[in-house]
Amino acid sequence: MKFDDYRIAAEIKKNLAAMGLKRPTDIQFKSIPPILNGEDVLAIAQTGTGKTAAFAIPIVHMLHEQKSSRRTEGIKCVVMEPTRELALQITEVFDSIGKHTKVKTLCVFGGVEQDPQIARLGKGIDILVATPGRMFDLVSQGHIHLNRVQMLVLDEADHMLDLGFIKDIQDLIRFLPRKRQTLFFSATINDKIKKLAYSLVRNPIRIQIAPDDPVARNIVHFVAFIEMDDKRFFLARLIKENPDSKVLIFVRTKVRAERVSKALERAEIQSLTIHGDKDQHDRLDVMKQFREGTVKILIATDVSARGIDIPDVDQVVNYDLPEVAENYVHRVGRTGRADKKGLAVSFCSPEEKPILDEIESFLGKPITVLSIGKNEYHETLILHRDHTDKLTAVMDEIEKAEKWEKKKKKRNG
Repeated sequence: MKFDDYRIAAEIKKNLAAMGLKRPTDIQFKSIPPILNGEDVLAIAQTGTGKTAAFAIPIVHMLHEQKSSRRTEGIKCVVMEPTRELALQITEVFDSIGKHTKVKTLCVFGGVEQDPQIARLGKGIDILVATPGRMFDLVSQGHIHLNRVQMLVLDEADHMLDLGFIKDIQDLIRFLPRKRQTLFFSATINDKIKKLAYSLVRNPIRIQIAPDDPVARNIVHFVAFIEMDDKRFFLARLIKENPDSKVLIFVRTKVRAERVSKALERAEIQSLTIHGDKDQHDRLDVMKQFREGTVKILIATDVSARGIDIPDVDQVVNYDLPEVAENYVHRVGRTGRADKKGLAVSFCSPEEKPILDEIESFLGKPITVLSIGKNEYHETLILHRDHTDKLTAVMDEIEKAEKWEKKKKKRNG
């Protein structure tokens, strides 16, 4: 079946074609018809399967049809997202699918001035994509009215719960009409998620796309056993051997992200970092540069692992293994999006072996080992350690010279 066969607006079909979307993925094929029929939906599908378009296509169509047949005002759909990056990304999808239609989408999130968002709200919107904090601020100030909402979408619901947003979700329900359509999308399902889901949906259509392998089949993933202190040399080698590749590197902490970036800088490799200590402007700028390929190396904490759709990521490197086994799937899922091929490599030090065991238990099978011979290992250390050590020595000499010049001027001044 093709999107041309669906009973959706011609403008949407045209937009989907322009986006390169011709046929629905499994989650889209199973979700779109019941959503168009007004059913509540509880959908579970792994990352990279096209969940966003699964709800965005029917929502844009239904609201476009409403606005074409009668005058409607007020927010009709609320889409809740766990992070600012996700909220912006989902808004872009709605804008692309809704191009040339009468449907207007706005994204509100914290960390930036609220006045421009308030001004945009005053012009009228149909779909509100929001993170909890800023949305509740604007609701309490009287800038957002939810009494006409017809549809609620909880996206990345498992991540919402991980971040402690369950109370925010429950508070939101108090502002919404009881008669509404609720769409609940999550990458994973457990008892806690089930309890939340069934407290929100009414007789839902349950859709679960659960392949035998949690990692998408178009992603090839390996693990390489490397000493913790040697990881930076192997990372530099990997990047230099693939100069045209867009590489997303995951580390465990904010401090580690900056340290790895400095190590790459010493190896004359330009990189960007993204983590919780960056302000919103910096985070948006970093994501823009990486998306556009201005800088091809991005070092991230798990803030970017969940749901972020960065086009054409050629390789994912788990510089540090994730402490939560489930996050392995979300990390490697940043490559091999849709029908593209992807490669993921995890560096595992001896002290991380118990974490690897947990990940393999979660996957239900071992990860293929990327064998590194003793000679190859030794050559990598010699080649890259010599280079970085020499560069560090030069930089130290320059720094000492600069300090000496400052002292000399001070004495003479």
